[in-house]
Order: sequence, then structure tokens, then C-alpha cells
Amino acid sequence: MKAAEIFEKLWEQYTGENPSAELIYNLFQNSGERVVNDHVAFRTFDDPRVNIDVIARPFLEAGYVPAGDYYFEAKKLRARHYELPEDAESPRVFISELILDEFSENLRRMVRSQLDAVPEELLASPELIFRGNLSKSISYEVFERLREESEYAAWLYAFGFRANHFTVSINYLNGFDRLEAVNDFLKENGYPLNNSGGEIKGSPEQLLEQSSTLADRVKVSFTDGVHTIPGCYYEFALRYPDEHGRIFSGFIAGSADKIFESTDFR
Repeated sequence: MKAAEIFEKLWEQYTGENPSAELIYNLFQNSGERVVNDHVAFRTFDDPRVNIDVIARPFLEAGYVPAGDYYFEAKKLRARHYELPEDAESPRVFISELILDEFSENLRRMVRSQLDAVPEELLASPELIFRGNLSKSISYEVFERLREESEYAAWLYAFGFRANHFTVSINYLNGFDRLEAVNDFLKENGYPLNNSGGEIKGSPEQLLEQSSTLADRVKVSFTDGVHTIPGCYYEFALRYPDEHGRIFSGFIAGSADKIFESTDFR
């Protein structure tokens, strides 16, 4: 599958379940903007059946290459981002994974139990990134127990393998040259922002500024009832040139750490 086809399918799934993202996209377009996607992010576990290398396969087959590695000590994550050479407008792909050995045996057991219940052919499918939750049944009790240790693990338990967020590139907008202006535009239109660590994460000195909406609230059917929990969010990124005039293309771990909290259960 070509890269453009992958992102089109991911966007359709993402907006179908998180309508505010498409509404925001339309707000920019109706303002005369051309919206270019800076990056798409995925979450997974470091289990060899579903780790970063597994999630990255369809992108590698589409021509993407690894471009940066990251570590998040507090959230016990590692990540890698990928880029498509010679195509500046193709979205970066950011894949993070939870380092299971750094958590309790209880959490590891719950994650293994969920993955063990999924047929191997589903986990090995090139369609995995579109599959969402592969479990036939999920428990709100388990979701809450996972949250006690990791909001990330709980989100992944509930939503599975899908795009966690898309990102508007501020660099390609004509009417917004500052992230503050974008944030004001979003708030004026009724979209609350993630203010963990401040509304803007990063700085011009770090060559990257980011902000994000809070995740849409989504009704999820658990075995023990229907519950409304945070789903996916929309991110906004402004990149700056380095001393050689090249636009910074990586990520700042300290900023991404706070962006992750857009899906925290508040």
C-alpha cells in the first residue's frame, strides 16, 4: 500500500471516531488554509508481537526510513520516528511503545492476557495499524487498574492499534505564523487545549513548538457497561530552522511527554 493510501485510510478512521478533528480541519480550510499533516502517532507495547518494528512495517514498505529515537523516563516509553525521503510534505510517523519490564507483574499480566487472546494472524497482519482493539471483550475494571500505573497502557487497552493523533503543520499555514494565534483560534471556536506543562510545549530555541486539543470523549462498550473515556486528539506543530537554515524535523522528548497527557482521564 502506498503512503498516501495508508494516511487516507488512517484519517478516515481517526475522524470517524473523533469528529472534532475533522471539524477543526474544516475550520482551517474554510479560512482559506491548506492543511498539511506534520506527523501521525501510534502507541503500542514493546511485546515482540506488536512492538515499534511491527507497527512500522507498512511504512517501511512504503519507503519510510528511521529518523530519530527517543526515551521517556517518567512514562517508561521509548519511541522512534520515521520519514519519507525526498517528500517534505509526507507526514512523519511517530511510534512509541510502553516498556513492560519497567512495570508491575500485574500490569504485564493484563497486557499479555489481552495479546494472548488475539489470533497470531491478526497481530501479523499488515492491516494491524487500522484494526483498533483486537480483543473481543474488554473490562472497565481492567481499564481502571491499568490507569493506576499508566494512562498510556489504559488508553491502548481500550482503543488498540490506530492513529492516536494527526498534527497540523503550522509552517504551511498562511494566516497563522505563531502557535499562540492557532491556540487562540481553537479556543475561540470552543476547543479546549491540553495545558499540561503550558499550552505551548517547546520553544523556538528548541526548534519546535507544539500544542494539542484535549482528546474527544468517546463512549466505549466494556463487558461491565458503557463508559465515556478520552479518545484521540489533534496536535499542532511549528518547526524552526537550525543554524544552517534547515527546518528541524525531529521531536523533543520533554515536549512530547506532555503531549501524551492529552488523553489522560480528567
